[in-house]
Amino acid sequence: MIYYFFALLTAAVVLLVNNPRSEMNRWAAFFLGAAAIGGLTDVLILYGYNEWASIEQLLNHTLSPYGILVFSLVYSELVPVKRVRLYLKLALLVLPAWMMTTTPLIPEIQLDYRFLLGWAAPYYIAACLLLIVSLWKETNRRKRRNRFIATIIIVPTILAVLLFINVAAVAAPDLDTFRYVSLFIIYSLSVALICTFIYGVLGVRLRFEKDPLEGTMKAVSSGAVQLNHSIKNEIGKIAISSDNLKRELADQSPDSLSHLAIITSASEHMLGMVNRIHSQMRDIVLVEKPFRLDQLVHSCLAAHKGMFEQKEIHVQDEYACRPILIGDPVHLSEAIGNVLINAVEAMETGGGLTIRLEREKKSVQLTINDDGRGIPDNQLERVFEPFFSTKNRSSNFGLGLSYVYNVMKKSGGSVDVISKVNDGTTVIFHFAAKNIRLG
Repeated sequence: MIYYFFALLTAAVVLLVNNPRSEMNRWAAFFLGAAAIGGLTDVLILYGYNEWASIEQLLNHTLSPYGILVFSLVYSELVPVKRVRLYLKLALLVLPAWMMTTTPLIPEIQLDYRFLLGWAAPYYIAACLLLIVSLWKETNRRKRRNRFIATIIIVPTILAVLLFINVAAVAAPDLDTFRYVSLFIIYSLSVALICTFIYGVLGVRLRFEKDPLEGTMKAVSSGAVQLNHSIKNEIGKIAISSDNLKRELADQSPDSLSHLAIITSASEHMLGMVNRIHSQMRDIVLVEKPFRLDQLVHSCLAAHKGMFEQKEIHVQDEYACRPILIGDPVHLSEAIGNVLINAVEAMETGGGLTIRLEREKKSVQLTINDDGRGIPDNQLERVFEPFFSTKNRSSNFGLGLSYVYNVMKKSGGSVDVISKVNDGTTVIFHFAAKNIRLG
């Protein structure tokens, strides 16, 4: 059982160290820690620490169902309001706290297994249902995969604990059930370990392997800010010196004035480029408010109407729903505009552009599809990288989709790009269900 303790405790530490600010990770670590201490019983009794063994058993039996239910509540995102979650956490703590304060520990622990089963069984079952329902309601493909992995890791073992520990303690108290539970624990830890390397579990792989994209975003953003500041200072010096030289040479050398005009124009162009880069890479601060998503999309299309007409692009917009979104309309409008510009640049004259706003269970997705040249497979996986571009134009900085990625991530949603050479490109905005109010 000591191996069981160290295995679960290690998993708890990994989750907590990986992202201590994540409420989800903190509660996952809490549950694993509560479950882990159950492996200390035999060791404590062996060395004569019977009172400590009693305390450990009580904490294990009462905190484990509470921990897994609160974790499932947080992870499922079915209760998005923090204040409501806080009230639920406090309410759910009443029964475990009551049992911890009323259970006799001396001379030996006297657990009321019937009372424990009466409240722990609903806690365990509710935790499983929350995970299953959140999986069923998830519309984002990547999040759905992650929820599926979490569900197959947690649900079988939780049901096994309920059956072989809580139910067995009432129906067959003399039965040695730990060997059965240990098989499910080994199963969960094995699946979690495998999936951590392949896909990621509760964000662990995203931090160690996949998060280079997020790290790159932050590094480039920081570098862009510093570069922007330095270049602005130097351009300011050039502008001041140019103005001074203009005054000194005004009546002496007309040719020198023309050269100074070129320097001034070039410095202004450089400053404009730096500002454009900085505007796309600075840290995004959302100012969220409710707005009609279909109206925002329609406004974006209207703003780019001249561009569509110039290239004779036929635009078709379809609104299967007209939801109210809680978000930042300015940043979202800019993000949609970036995608529209990319779509137009990918099409020859006379192309077609389709925009769809569709319901996805409790959420919605915005799809922008063009019939342009498409993106090769070897470039598709890099489209969100800062300064990467499939276009060979000096005026393109490769920051449009990086900005889109940042806006959607900050908003709690995500964005996918699907493309095939000569078949066009589809960009899908997935909006967080908690921010959608469907009419």
